[in-house]
Parts: sequence; structure tokens; C-alpha cells
Amino acid sequence: MGGNTLIFENAIDMREQLPDGGALLGIDLGTKTIGLATCDAGWRFATAGKTISRGKFARDRDSLDELIANRNVAGIVIGLPRNMDGSEGPRAQSARAYARNLAEASSLPILLWDERWSTHSAEAAMIGQDMSRAKRAEKIDSHAAAIILQAAIDALAGGSV
Repeated sequence: MGGNTLIFENAIDMREQLPDGGALLGIDLGTKTIGLATCDAGWRFATAGKTISRGKFARDRDSLDELIANRNVAGIVIGLPRNMDGSEGPRAQSARAYARNLAEASSLPILLWDERWSTHSAEAAMIGQDMSRAKRAEKIDSHAAAIILQAAIDALAGGSV
């Protein structure tokens, strides 16, 4: 199925396209890396996964396809990096383009989720765990993806926007 008809910005609209249960994949797009997170089939807990080096979309898609197949992913949540005033700049446009490319390559519904403060929250949590600067740099995008995904699954499970 593919196409932009499966890209949503409202959790309630996406919820209608999802089966009851099934893992979801969270994606935090960095300029050089892509942070990944998944949740359980009951949409209770998001867990940070791996971080992959960002390359050509076809290579990124191969990595994502493998994870989608292995985890029986039913939908995807991509962080949408809005500015603090809610406007969208080049990074948000890039995330939208990535979502369109992914929608054309997949039949899974995609939710664009406001990710303001996700990286800051992830870094604060890792500092709280006394994680070294090098380890934080390595894991920041996947932890941000988990924060984005957790917020989205809370909305999906609770029926709110």
C-alpha cells in the first residue's frame, strides 16, 4: 500500500490504522545517526535500541526493514523536530521527507510526533545515571527515540492526541 495516506500527525488518527497490539518502532533522525527504539506489543514500555549511521536512504531502509521484520512492527513513530515556537525549519522538513520516503517503501502507518525537548530529556536522564560523555554521545539518539516513542504510545494507548 505505500504513499502519503499512511502519514499522521494525530495519534487518534493513526490508532485507527493499527491492529490491537504489535510493536512500534520509534525513530529519532540525527544529522549523522538514526536512533531507534521499540516498544512491547501492549504499548506499555519503550526501550532504546541501537543507533545506526545515517547514509543513503536505501541502506537505512535495509536496516529498518530487518528490525521491522524481527520485531513484528505494526507502526512507526518518527520524531518531528519543531522549533520552540511550534514552527518548522529545515530539520522538520527533512523528517517529513524521510517519512514520505519510508511511507513509499512500506505499508506501515507512520506517526510524526513532536520531539521538542526529547534530546534534552534523554541527555538529562543519562547524566542522572552518571553515564560518561562518550557513552552519552553514542546513545543519545536511541534514548531520544525511546522518549519520543513512549510519549506516542502513551497517547495511543490513552486515546489522546
